[in-house]
Amino acid sequence: MRNRTTLPSPTSFRAAVILFSALLPGSSFAGEGARDLTAHWAGFLSLALFGIAYLLVMAEEFTHLRKSKPVVLAAGIIWAVIAGVYRQQGMDHLVAEAVRHNLLEYAELLLFLLVAMTYINAMDERRVFEVLRVWLVRRGLGFRSLFWITGLLAFFISPVADNLTTALLMCAVVLAVGGDNNRFVLLSCINIVVAANAGGAFSPFGDITTLMVWQKEIETPQGAVDFWSFFHLFLPALANWLVPAAILSLKIPAKRPDPLEEKIALLRGARRIILLFLLTIATAVAFHHFLGLPPVIGMLTGLAYLQFFGFYLKKSAVPGEQRQTLTDAGFMGDPVAFDIFKNVAHAEWDTLLFFYGVVLCVGGLGFLGYLTLASEALYAGWNPTYANVTVGLLSAIVDNIPVVFAVLSMMPDMSLGQWLLVTLTAGVGGSLLSIGSAAGVALMGQARGRYTFFGHLKWAPVIALGYAASILLHLWLNKALF
Repeated sequence: MRNRTTLPSPTSFRAAVILFSALLPGSSFAGEGARDLTAHWAGFLSLALFGIAYLLVMAEEFTHLRKSKPVVLAAGIIWAVIAGVYRQQGMDHLVAEAVRHNLLEYAELLLFLLVAMTYINAMDERRVFEVLRVWLVRRGLGFRSLFWITGLLAFFISPVADNLTTALLMCAVVLAVGGDNNRFVLLSCINIVVAANAGGAFSPFGDITTLMVWQKEIETPQGAVDFWSFFHLFLPALANWLVPAAILSLKIPAKRPDPLEEKIALLRGARRIILLFLLTIATAVAFHHFLGLPPVIGMLTGLAYLQFFGFYLKKSAVPGEQRQTLTDAGFMGDPVAFDIFKNVAHAEWDTLLFFYGVVLCVGGLGFLGYLTLASEALYAGWNPTYANVTVGLLSAIVDNIPVVFAVLSMMPDMSLGQWLLVTLTAGVGGSLLSIGSAAGVALMGQARGRYTFFGHLKWAPVIALGYAASILLHLWLNKALF
């Protein structure tokens, strides 16, 4: 338990703070002696800064101000305010300790995403997605068929790969196939975000939040939340995707992509890079499952696979005089040596810095005491079902990772069915807004100007139908677990 010194505050004003803070649960860290500043001017100022920053993120479509800039600035100011208050009490070491904890959390996220983005860029540079685009178009598939194929692939790949990586892969295909058809790109990106989040909800490896719940080894009267428990969520997760997908597909243009005549060959090493990417995912899973290491260690090990393969491509490059012959024959494509650091440089740094800002902002709000208020507001007197449904709605505003961390920190006494419900709602609730999940945020960067916050928001009621359907189906199918 943390030893807090509570500052006095008017009751009515504190109630308003509790209500607002319920929208801002986050991962927090505080040492002994940390103070409750939720009703202090520092707390109110931090809330205001975070709110303004998020409003600017939402308005990116109109202001053209990249989303990372306001949250990175807000993060710095919030922690400076906290440090100033604590320094007056001679407890600034607590703030430094908390910041380092948040930076460690961000470092794991940053490095994990950086490896995934590097592989995506490497496959893109080797023309993997261009070849896939040509193959899909030559199959004679229209935009609606492509809409369903990319969504189906996103749903079934995300339980093995994480939902973020899956969304990035499928979005690259959509952008390659969609051309100038912005409606198809927007609706397909929405479909991919919903499908990837839904697919990640029924597998321990599909999303960081499911992994967190599985790792916690929670015991309930109905049994432990073990590996196989999550597969009770398969049909509810499927309904979460299929309901909005069926409606969105009706708005897809009944057209076909422009016919392609050019021949596109994979560049040298493309297939082996795909295999290395799958091996990297397997390494991350194995390191965590069998050795107890953070998945990011496996991902970075997989980056080394790509580095060594890039070295091989450089040393074994075909001499210049043979290049044209091999290219014309279609055996290898352009054998220009692969440079991995170009792919690292081309990562979506705006997205990576955005996550830094969010992690530090929410971490600061948690350090101020808003995590405690949010937990009390949700589980102190509410029915667990209502609370868990609300958790899913909150995850549409703040990323589901800090939301689930907040629930796991409080560790409410719930049945197996309720733990699966909160896993489901936190996983798929982030689909309601584009900023509610890592997949949505990443796709806003990847398809900048075509998949936007307000473009997604327009279809939020349709996505909400799938959210409701998944909850009702879980309550009905798995009622024995409650």
